[in-house]
Parts: sequence; C-alpha cells; structure tokens
Amino acid sequence: MKNPDLLHEFQTIFDNTNTPRIFFAPGRINLIGEHTDYNGGHVFPASISFGTYALAQTRDDQKLRFYSLNFPDSGIIECDLNNLDYDDAHNWANFPKGMIKFIRESGFEITRGMDILFYGNIPNGAGLSSSASIEMVTGVVLEGLFDLVIDRIKMIQIGQKVENDYIGVNSGIMDQFAVGKGKSDHAILLNSQTLDYQYAPIKLDNHVIIIINTNKQRTLAGSKYNERRTQCEQALADLQTELSIHSFGDLTNEEFEQHKHLINNEVNQKRAKHAVYENQRTIEAAKKLELGDLDAFGELMNESHKSLQVDYEVTGLELDTIVSAAWEQPGVIGARMTGAGFGGCAIAIVEKDQIDNFKNNLDNIYTTKIGYPPSFYVATIGDGAKEITEECAK
Repeated sequence: MKNPDLLHEFQTIFDNTNTPRIFFAPGRINLIGEHTDYNGGHVFPASISFGTYALAQTRDDQKLRFYSLNFPDSGIIECDLNNLDYDDAHNWANFPKGMIKFIRESGFEITRGMDILFYGNIPNGAGLSSSASIEMVTGVVLEGLFDLVIDRIKMIQIGQKVENDYIGVNSGIMDQFAVGKGKSDHAILLNSQTLDYQYAPIKLDNHVIIIINTNKQRTLAGSKYNERRTQCEQALADLQTELSIHSFGDLTNEEFEQHKHLINNEVNQKRAKHAVYENQRTIEAAKKLELGDLDAFGELMNESHKSLQVDYEVTGLELDTIVSAAWEQPGVIGARMTGAGFGGCAIAIVEKDQIDNFKNNLDNIYTTKIGYPPSFYVATIGDGAKEITEECAK
C-alpha cells in the first residue's frame, strides 16, 4: 500500500483499535471530448493511479464520523444516519453524505453508522475528479460494509445525482463513469447520451502521458461551468425549432454549419460549435488510437484545446501558457487542457527520453510568465473503484 500510515491514522483519529476495511477509487483524466458529456456527445476518459483511499468500519449506533487527512483542520465531521441533509458547515463531507443519502433512497439498507477515514493523493482543485473519486469510493464502501450489490451504472448515476442535486454542480456523467468503470491500460469511449461504452487499449509504446497541474485551483460550483451549460441549452433550443435532435451529439459538423444561423446569440453559437466539433473529434480520436496512429491522435488533442480556448472559452492564461509551451517541446505528440478548465490540469503525450527536458523547459516558461511553478505527474492508467483490503495485506 502506498500509504502505510493510514491504518495507524484511522485507529488514532477514531480511537478505534479494530482493523478497518480499505477501499480505493481513482481520479481520471479525459484524453479528449471536453464539455461534451452534458451535451450528449462522446468522451474518452481513463482512470489514473492517483485517487482516494477510504478506511471504513461500521459502528453500533447511527452516528457517521468522517475525517480527511487532506483537510485535517476540519477535524472529525459528524452527522446522524437519519439526518443527511446538505450542510455548508460539513464542507467536503457533503460528498460522502450525499452518496449515503441517495443510495439509501434508492432502496438499499444502510442500518448502522460508520467511521470513515479518507485520504486522497489527487491534487485538490486540479480538475482530476477528486469529487467523483470521493463519491465512488463511498459507494464501494457501502457495498462492502453492508453486503450490497449495487449495479455499477446505477452507482455512477447516483454519483452524478449527488453533484447535480445535492452539491449543485450541473455536471455530466463522465467523471463518475471513468472512476467507476475504469480499466487498467484502457480508456473508455463513452456515449454520454446512451451510456453505451467500449474500452480502447492505450498503447503508448515509447511515450507517456504527463499531467501538468497549473496549480491554479478551480472550483466548479463557483466557476462559469453552469453558465456554459445554460448557453448550450439555449443554443440547442434554437436548433430544435427546425431540427428534430435531442442533443449536439446528433449533429455532424456539416449539419451544424448548415443550421447554425438558427442560433440567435453569437456567443451561444460558438459554444454549440465546440460541442458538435469536439464530439466528432472524439469519435475520430478513438479510431486513430485503435489504429495505433498516435500522431493523428495528438493532432486532434491540439485541435481540441484550440476549440476550448476560442469557442468555449474555458482555458485561461495558465492553461494556455502550459499548452502552448508544451506544443513547442521536442518529443511532444499532442497537448491539451483536461477537465472543466478555468485552471486545473493539462495533459501531454511525450516521448520517454524527453521527459526531463520537457519538465525543465515547461517549468522555466511557466514560472517566468505566471510567477509560480507547475507540478508534473506521469499518469498510469489503472482500475476503477474497488475494495483493496486484500491487496494491502500482501
């Protein structure tokens, strides 16, 4: 186990000498297909080796006690199993609370309280899906501790419901899907409208995926994320005055160009263009990866970032500085922002023998322009949410 002190932390913090069970849910990167999931298009995410650990044990009463090593100043956050309403004062603990609440409301019996220690090695606010990771790890905790069998797609949908209806972020289903259904060394091509999906092997050969954290934190609920979604809904409604479509995922680029005049607002037209073109890029990118054409895949990544910068306007100075610098480096096949934007992370596909050179050059360029350094992580593509008690015992 990467963090051997977690057992000691659990027993010390909760004054509990018993041995808890251990669960893990990854974070995710999205290789391409950004802001398409809530627009009825395709996404292409992969779960990563960074994520959220949860050490958990049932109690003999109805009390829920949550503690995060990432937010030690919050201390133990307590609530009752029969009062799971959202509470601002509970901060990060609203994510596991929401999962417990909605899983119970779905008909699953959770009859006792719990002590749960969380520890995440996903950088906070980086846009690698730390919230979906907490939601999904809570889901597998409940499965394990209460002998539940929750259909994984159902659990994923409950996680999205927590974001939308409990936290108040109008996000799509991609994050929970990638975290819940991730598979080692594979990405997932997901149709967010139908939830049809297929795994695609990631064969990078002599390349790696590097995550670059701008270290500019972003919080979705307070950002312009919901505004973008509203703009897209307005644009779709304009198109539906003459077109029989359910989402932007139903349109080809050519069909969009023929009918874009129906969208009254110029800004909304740009948002819609990104959603349509990005969906088509994502479908094409999966085909290129299947063929092993990394160069073509990388070019589609680059086009994706430009569209997110110009048409969707969710990049910003930090991400644009990182990505434009990455494009100039030797051994880089492609680079783009990943996640919702407004800060957070970018990803790049880089030749293995250029990793050090890549990091040094980007560090210099970014620090000079922005005033503080970025952080780098080499992404390993791992499995989705699961119990790891036995793995940790080995």
